[in-house]
Amino acid sequence: MKRGAALALLAVLLAGCGSGAKDGAGGPVEVVWWHGQVENQAKVIDKLAEDYNRANPGVRIVPAVGTTNVDDMLQKVQAALAGGKAPDIAYMYGSWMPHLAKSRQVYDLTATVKDPAFGWEDFWPSERAVAEVDGKIVGVPAVVDNLAVIYNKKLFDAAGVPYPQPGWTWDDFRAAAARLTRDGVYGTAYPVTGSEDTVWRFWPMLWQQGGRILSEDGKKAAFGTPQAAGALDLWGGMARQDKSVYLDQNGEKFLPLFQSGKIGMIIAGPWALLDIIDHKISYGVQVLPGYAGNHETVAGPDNWVVFDNGGERAKAAAAFLAWLTKPEQDARWTLGLGNLPIRKATTALPAYKKFTEDFPDVGVFTRNLANAEQTRPAVQAYPEVSEKVGDAIANVLVGGTPAAEALAGAAREADRILEKQR
Repeated sequence: MKRGAALALLAVLLAGCGSGAKDGAGGPVEVVWWHGQVENQAKVIDKLAEDYNRANPGVRIVPAVGTTNVDDMLQKVQAALAGGKAPDIAYMYGSWMPHLAKSRQVYDLTATVKDPAFGWEDFWPSERAVAEVDGKIVGVPAVVDNLAVIYNKKLFDAAGVPYPQPGWTWDDFRAAAARLTRDGVYGTAYPVTGSEDTVWRFWPMLWQQGGRILSEDGKKAAFGTPQAAGALDLWGGMARQDKSVYLDQNGEKFLPLFQSGKIGMIIAGPWALLDIIDHKISYGVQVLPGYAGNHETVAGPDNWVVFDNGGERAKAAAAFLAWLTKPEQDARWTLGLGNLPIRKATTALPAYKKFTEDFPDVGVFTRNLANAEQTRPAVQAYPEVSEKVGDAIANVLVGGTPAAEALAGAAREADRILEKQR
């Protein structure tokens, strides 16, 4: 899932991490916490650990930092596990949960979250769904986001285009993008890197029409449908006929172009708001366009995962996460870093009211979590399947391949991948 600078993940340097922690022998139980914050954000982490340690003298939470590349985190953890120096808690992408669930070294958090005091039902369904694999709770939510449309009010006003309304359609979106495209301004943008950043923007259009990514048993691709092709052809027509889409082939240019007033609308998440506010853009946020009144979106929950370094340490880590995810701490951790609350109860706190004042229209993203009704498949093969779909989308938007042909080819490749991993 896509993350801004506030969510750049930092893993611990392997030297001196796992082996130095105690398991209750002659001192407090040490819990090594791999997180993803730097500078002011790291201070939030350090203060949370400090407060917990003060209230729980039998435990010492040890925040730690190291690498800044979130994409390497799974590999780093695997190396640490192999070397006997794994952290007790690590921030992990939600898409990694199916892989992690198969590891015997991942601590089962099912009993922790099922305790009524934990408040598991207070987390949004998309968060809970990603955390659970085959009945096992692999992690607890650390961050949640979703996709909506962020638009530049000044550009809409200049083009005489009405602001997007909650019931708008994809045809409305295309028409608005066409009218916004003029004088060096693109109506919208699409990252065509072929990565998950490309793919997860497409799945809501499939779901909104009643489609699925994989068959119900997870053994076959289900995205090669006429409805999915029609959705992708809409983007292809915008790119080739309307010339209203900026095709970002490295995925790093469309946000700065929006911030500089060169793009009218972007499909993005709440992580984009901080930089937009810094650039003093007059913006609004609206839910995704829909089909027949369905405005489903896709959420990108990431998790805290506990690794079993011994009974006392694992239990202490789970207890810390139960504390960390309470509404009061959630307000400090998520809202303090400009992210959405991971719990519904957090929205009732004064801190959330201030959050919505500091980030205008961020409440649209929070409410949009109710539109995140489905999750990406919890199968190990998903990253490889996603890669094939990402290539298909890029071939349609950049290369002009007919959508039906591109998706059919991706579906055949996906079936082969899924067959191998049965």
